Amino acid sequence: MTNSNISETPLFAEVAIPAHVTQTYTYHVPKAFLPLAQRGCRVAVPFGRKMQIGYVVALHDTLEGELAPEALKDIEAWLDETPVISEEILELSQWVADYYYAPWGEVLKAALPTGLDTSLQTWVTATEAGRKLAVSRQQSAVSGQPEESHKSIPVETGMLFPESDDQNPKPNTQNPAKQLTKHKFLFWLVEIGGDSPLDAAPPEYSSNRAKAIARELEQNGLVKIQQRIGRQRVQPKRQTAVRWGSSQQSAVSSQQEEKNSAPSTQHPSLISHPSLQQQRVFEVMETVTEAIAFTELTTKADVSPSVIHTLEKKGVLEVFVREIRRDPLAYLKSLPDAESVTLNAGQAVAYEAILDAVAGGRFASFLLQGITGSGKTEVYLTAMQAVVERGQSALMLVPEIGLTPMFSRRLSQKFGALVAVLHSSLSPGERLDEWERIRDGQARVVIGTRSAIFAPLVDLGLIIIDEEHDGSYKQSESVPHYHARDTAIVRASRVGCPIVLGSATPAIESAQNAQAGKYVHLTLTERFGGRSLPDVTLVDMREVFKRHKRSQFISDELSTAIQETCSQREQVMILLNRRGFASFMLCRSCGLTSDCPNCDVTLTYHKADRRLSCHYCNHHTPVPENCPNCNGRYINYVGEGTEQLEERLRELFPHLKIARLDRDVTRRRGVFERVLGEFASGGIDILVGTQMIAKGHDFPNVTLVCVVSVDAGLAVPDFRSAERTFQLLAQVAGRAGRGDRPGRVLIQTYHPEHYALGAAREQDYERFFREEISYRRALYYPPFSVLANVVVRHTDLTQASGLADRFAQYLRGAAKAEPSTRILGPAPAPMSKLRGEYRFQILVKARKRQNIRDVFDLSFAKLTDAERRNVFVEIDPVDLM
Repeated sequence: MTNSNISETPLFAEVAIPAHVTQTYTYHVPKAFLPLAQRGCRVAVPFGRKMQIGYVVALHDTLEGELAPEALKDIEAWLDETPVISEEILELSQWVADYYYAPWGEVLKAALPTGLDTSLQTWVTATEAGRKLAVSRQQSAVSGQPEESHKSIPVETGMLFPESDDQNPKPNTQNPAKQLTKHKFLFWLVEIGGDSPLDAAPPEYSSNRAKAIARELEQNGLVKIQQRIGRQRVQPKRQTAVRWGSSQQSAVSSQQEEKNSAPSTQHPSLISHPSLQQQRVFEVMETVTEAIAFTELTTKADVSPSVIHTLEKKGVLEVFVREIRRDPLAYLKSLPDAESVTLNAGQAVAYEAILDAVAGGRFASFLLQGITGSGKTEVYLTAMQAVVERGQSALMLVPEIGLTPMFSRRLSQKFGALVAVLHSSLSPGERLDEWERIRDGQARVVIGTRSAIFAPLVDLGLIIIDEEHDGSYKQSESVPHYHARDTAIVRASRVGCPIVLGSATPAIESAQNAQAGKYVHLTLTERFGGRSLPDVTLVDMREVFKRHKRSQFISDELSTAIQETCSQREQVMILLNRRGFASFMLCRSCGLTSDCPNCDVTLTYHKADRRLSCHYCNHHTPVPENCPNCNGRYINYVGEGTEQLEERLRELFPHLKIARLDRDVTRRRGVFERVLGEFASGGIDILVGTQMIAKGHDFPNVTLVCVVSVDAGLAVPDFRSAERTFQLLAQVAGRAGRGDRPGRVLIQTYHPEHYALGAAREQDYERFFREEISYRRALYYPPFSVLANVVVRHTDLTQASGLADRFAQYLRGAAKAEPSTRILGPAPAPMSKLRGEYRFQILVKARKRQNIRDVFDLSFAKLTDAERRNVFVEIDPVDLM
């Protein structure tokens, strides 16, 4: 429908609401908004008793079904003059919502930067009755006379104030102090004009108190409470800047024209005899092409602001305010050009296959399986360069925010200002500015984490998923539960471009797809530069225990290897995938453990902060001196984390520089990049960390990698635990021996006979795949079935259990028509309580995804709206905890 037609035709908008609902809602488009009416815009609509920001996903001239135009509510506000969601992203988000059984509005909200969020403010407005009553009360207070009768005021208002009259003989049953408070609130509102945001109430009213008073006044017809559109969360960043004044610019231009003919020592200023301070300002301004930040000018010229303002008054300089971009890659502006790299034979074969699909403008899925250090990144960069040279855009996803600095550096060296970065650690302003550059086509190379799959790239020509096996690509903790890798494949197929899935240890499903011919399988079997893979040794901790007659955190083998490596001025990386100092606190007198009151986990001991913390709900409490239960003094801390490992290593090797990287350390912005930079330059001997140090990093001087404890990962009650353990070990082992010296890896374990560890020792993916795929086939797990995880959550245990039982019965009833569909459960989830909610789990296995969809459609139809809000579905889960 064209805009000209829209302006003349009654219109109805289908709006997706970011709430736990599976349908869209239809609203009437008022005439004032008809010229703006387009899909992909944001609107404010009444939803229940509140206002909501929604997304227009369709426009209709007529209504279908039983909907009547007079029954529809109007759209209250149209937020965008042009759509913020492109047609491509709109259609992709619809697929995500449909496939992952997620609310479409939630998907669209996830696709947009948070900087676009617009607040909704609660306003309170005095009604005519409220104004009259307030004025009457004030006049009577001033004159000392009884107020006039309130013929037009609702009868109930007599309850508000201590006085009564003959027309309102109702007895006053409220506290006089509360009556006076309400009167003062109403009088304040009328005095300032009768209309105000509720949060602008005088300081004597707390937020909750102001809301309560406003609600009571509304019930009595004295005020009206509404929600209105507030400001966008992020505003353009503005900066005070300085440039030459118009007269001075003419003088500068004249001198520049005469510069070659006659050198001059006289500055072309409107000031005949500038002071030394002014002369310094002129010298700095001569180096500026257009403008300079005000603070930068005062710093470089070493002058006070008054010097600048004096020159501004004389017309020599102009001080103005400009909008500037928040650039998260500003620190990379002075990088040297990228070094030229020649691809080896294996890389060249992979590149040519990808280039053929790029040149043909066709969709193809490539699984680029290369051992660690084989040069997959060079293939990525070369392919991206070919795409950019064709005038198209390229998108690269990485699983961890910690990998974006390294890739951003390499991409910036090759593509300069064309690079944009998107991830959740950016400030809302930075993310919004990067998103706008991408949408406008100014940035054509995007590096980002999971949510960057929705980046509004113009003319997308290539998608690359690095470490495609990584579980971080699945959003499991919050709705929508989408998988960025699988979503990327769908996006590539829809726009008609190739996608490259890269990994040294592909996901079992990806390897199976390659074997079935769904993916083009490209392999890199040799390390770049002819380097050898590191030697891997399993340290049997059972033998270590026999030797010392007690458990050892750091074995003799590990300690000796670290000493030998560092004595040769080589570096060490040590992995322990558990942060904190100890797993929990234990009272040896009564057996009390430090449990989280909100979750079914123990609180982790953080020694540096002197507190016990929950890594799920962020509950924390100070470390007690004595046992809270028996007042005993024998407090023990059980288990080990990265904080304790760092402390032990400092005790063993006091002469070495040791650093730690985990989520606790990297909470402060810039710490991650600083530590990695120092380690890369050789300023750190031993780097301790969680899995964030295991992926993608290239440190040529690292010749020893140690894994302190691997058994906890194998014990997780999840069918993917062996796969995740093997992948983590293979990835971290690949950090060793990437330079000109051979590397070695030591893995401490109590289960050296486990097939995942045996395959990791041999660095043999095919061996692991054969073993793992046989178990998956026998147990009817993916890739031989489609899996859905249903979690029923409720703050009341009985309610959660009852609803889970009922929904499981609905599922079994719906699944009778398809024998291959199996319903397992309900049962308490492995994490049976999380963030104050009890959790029950139901697993659904089926041969086809449509079978699961049919079962869910039939079963959800039997739930009430209230029940649906407590049932959460995750399609293709990667974590069953």
